[in-house]
Amino acid sequence: MSGREVALIAGMTAVTFLVRYAFFALGDRLAFPPLAHRALRYVPVAVLTAIIVPMVLLPDGTHWQLTWHNAWLLGALVTGVIAWRFNHLLASITGGMLVFFFYRWVTG
Repeated sequence: MSGREVALIAGMTAVTFLVRYAFFALGDRLAFPPLAHRALRYVPVAVLTAIIVPMVLLPDGTHWQLTWHNAWLLGALVTGVIAWRFNHLLASITGGMLVFFFYRWVTG
């Protein structure tokens, strides 16, 4: 690695650390308005959706696959149904993975 790359990585590390540390250091003195608290509750759901949806709907990275030949889509749908019906995280993950791997094994 060149010196510029090391400096770039060190700079990104410092910025990331300072942004995160600021909330710990100023935690009691920094107060968010109620609207910000309410909005921040949706961040994990939004981030997970942004990661999962492209992977499920565009498994090859370029073409939409909204058919039953898409094992990712079938596994995600089964995971959603199990989560909705039983409200059990481990069962949802296990059921979706089993359907995904079984479908991939059956279809080759």
